[in-house]
Amino acid sequence: MKKLLLIIFLAITSTGFCQLKQHSFEEVDSLQQIQKKKIIVFIHTNWCHFCQRMKQTTFKNQEIIDKLNSDFYFVDLNAEEKRDINFNNQIFKYKPSGNNVGVHELALQLGTIKNQIVYPVLCVLNEKKEILLQYNNYLNSKDFKLLLEKLEE
Repeated sequence: MKKLLLIIFLAITSTGFCQLKQHSFEEVDSLQQIQKKKIIVFIHTNWCHFCQRMKQTTFKNQEIIDKLNSDFYFVDLNAEEKRDINFNNQIFKYKPSGNNVGVHELALQLGTIKNQIVYPVLCVLNEKKEILLQYNNYLNSKDFKLLLEKLEE
């Protein structure tokens, strides 16, 4: 019985330590009024292999989680999200482009680089919600940590 309780306790506590705080755009609008922070938007799709790999590796790294949770607002944006998103006093909508295919206007606005969007995209916004950086490629934990350090300079 003691072993079972110990296993349950370890399972519950170990999953609680690695939680990346993900905010909606609407939450970020409110939070910025309380405390100004840079916003990191991870733009991805469900079918993108490199996007899923970043979710399973880079965003599971405890140092990255700690840094994102303390110094930034992190937003996870599926580029094929179909709900309307209210951000920065604007409403952004899903734009269908075919049979069950399309992309969200906000993903296009934040993730388009040289007239195209290539996933995954990291978009960093300053406290005024202006784009500071757009990067469209896979980032491993080491490179992502370097990026976070440069953003704090």
